[in-house]
Amino acid sequence: MTDTRIQKKGDSFEQDQFLTILSREDALARFEAALFPRAIASEGRSLADALGQALATDIVSLIDVPPFDRSNVDGFALRSADLALAGEATPIRFVLNDEIIACGTAPVQIVSSGTATSIATGGPVPRGADAIAMVEHTQPVGERAIEIRRTASPGQFVSYAGSDIARGETLLRAGTVIGSREIGMLAACGIAEVSVARRPRVAVISTGDELVQPGLPLRPAAIYDTNGAIVTAAIRENGGEPVFLGAIPDVESELEATMREALDSCDMLVLSGGTSKGTGDVSHRIIARLGEPGIIAHGVALKPGKPLCLAVCDGKPVVILPGFPTSAMFTFHDMIVPVLRRMASLPSRADAKVAAKVPVRIASEIGRTEFVMVSLVEGADGLIAYPSGKGSGAITSFAQADGFLRINALANQISAGTETEVTLFTPHVRVPDLVIVGSHCTGLDLVTAPLARASLAVRSISIGSLGGLAAARRGECDLAPIHLLDEATETYNAPFLVDGLELIPGWRRMQGIVFRADDTRFEGMNAQEAVRAALADPTCIMVNRNQGAGTRILIDRLLGAARPDGYWNQPRSHNAVAAAVAQKRADWGMTIAPVAHAARLGFIPLAEEHYDFALVTARKQRPAVQAFLASLASDESRVALTRAGFRPA
Repeated sequence: MTDTRIQKKGDSFEQDQFLTILSREDALARFEAALFPRAIASEGRSLADALGQALATDIVSLIDVPPFDRSNVDGFALRSADLALAGEATPIRFVLNDEIIACGTAPVQIVSSGTATSIATGGPVPRGADAIAMVEHTQPVGERAIEIRRTASPGQFVSYAGSDIARGETLLRAGTVIGSREIGMLAACGIAEVSVARRPRVAVISTGDELVQPGLPLRPAAIYDTNGAIVTAAIRENGGEPVFLGAIPDVESELEATMREALDSCDMLVLSGGTSKGTGDVSHRIIARLGEPGIIAHGVALKPGKPLCLAVCDGKPVVILPGFPTSAMFTFHDMIVPVLRRMASLPSRADAKVAAKVPVRIASEIGRTEFVMVSLVEGADGLIAYPSGKGSGAITSFAQADGFLRINALANQISAGTETEVTLFTPHVRVPDLVIVGSHCTGLDLVTAPLARASLAVRSISIGSLGGLAAARRGECDLAPIHLLDEATETYNAPFLVDGLELIPGWRRMQGIVFRADDTRFEGMNAQEAVRAALADPTCIMVNRNQGAGTRILIDRLLGAARPDGYWNQPRSHNAVAAAVAQKRADWGMTIAPVAHAARLGFIPLAEEHYDFALVTARKQRPAVQAFLASLASDESRVALTRAGFRPA
């Protein structure tokens, strides 16, 4: 501590040196402790006007996207089983149905075996069809028939209902910055207006008798006001709404009046100059009269930037930057930007390019430069770039990715384990604190909500239970949600764990048969009876689930060796199953009770499955993992899960 008075001959002034020099960490910690937590002011904005602002509330989708199974290409909707024997020497002939499905056209005719329906990209897949053959892979045979010489897999070129966004899914969390990708996602769900964090109004004042505004003549001994322009621009690019009040001379009464006016109308006040405690530097003396607690730090161990003054006056931050432009901007970006961005609910800044390892082989087509969107997660030895896999038509692939990597036109793949450079979509991308890879459930949103409120970034990648277990074994995630039934032991999940993984109980979900409420074929039956009735009716079409899904195991146990019509229709989510039944593309399937009730469908309970978490033991002590485990066990989450139709373990 220093208490030195300097007397200048012929003058009567005294200069007090800085009383306490704080470290950068201490100064910032004290500043933030005096400001936060605080309520974030919000306002409603149309999508067009919300660009660059942070969401004030979570956004939940009220619809499935796409809302129906749709074609990804121009071609023909057909049954993949009809092409099982197709080859160059064995073309398969299809009779064309008397309708053409365009975008916005609801199908009428059923696609029966041996027939195909012409369909445009984006057109709804008709009942009976489970794949699309590209028009380029077909040959006309007369006016009403085509030939195809290659096989098709179930689901080929089909985007299933809800495969991009599931009804009830949390689209975007509070704090997410709205960019063009997020606007596209919201528009796809029919959302026209959102509640966003209001941009903090930040008053900017330059101080000094010597300052002249750019564009005016420069008088002797004067300098142009550089800081006013720089600080104003920096505030705008970091989420604030700057209000430049000009350069004020070192007249205490005039400066105090301007500062009071600024604090009355704005959320924050930034001054430059007048902080070194010379006779002409009066800003810091005025602050003591503007509100409590006043000055938090005056003098910080920075080079440049030692004269920085941080204050809080009745809840509003007041900052006095050093007068030299280099010092002013160094301290602004290092010390003030974190606070400003937090007030605007914006994430921290990050570099534009990062090195990362690709965990799985990514195939590519030779002759075309390919850009693969990736999500970044933290691995054992650095960043891992996990490729997005929802397809080219999925809005979320673009909106939820952190960046992209490039595959050269002469390469046919990127091998697993390759180190590559990821170009970020925005310099503000933040690597998630918690990574969850595996089976998706809307209950996850309820448990991770408290983490988001605590400013922990959570990344959830839905690839199914088996895919999640593989990712956990490779150390690419913290937790893998799973619901796998071991038929040998009739137990869930535990038999599938390996060394290095431990089971964390989650919640119970009732699985059952779903059907339209007005379908009398299933009235009064249990699940086994309902399946037998469906198998006995050749007109009754099922909708299945994808291989690797826990639900698929239950379905196959019920069916035994039977492969009814619709068996090869294999969407990847519970919502897609419900959509297929509700929209009469199928008559029955298997899903969980909360999804069935949300879709207003009939539901026959079958079995309560265990939705648990395979935890990577080596990552158990990470703060975000501990926060998740605490949230999972909390009364708040248990009540929320119960209300949503789940039973906490």
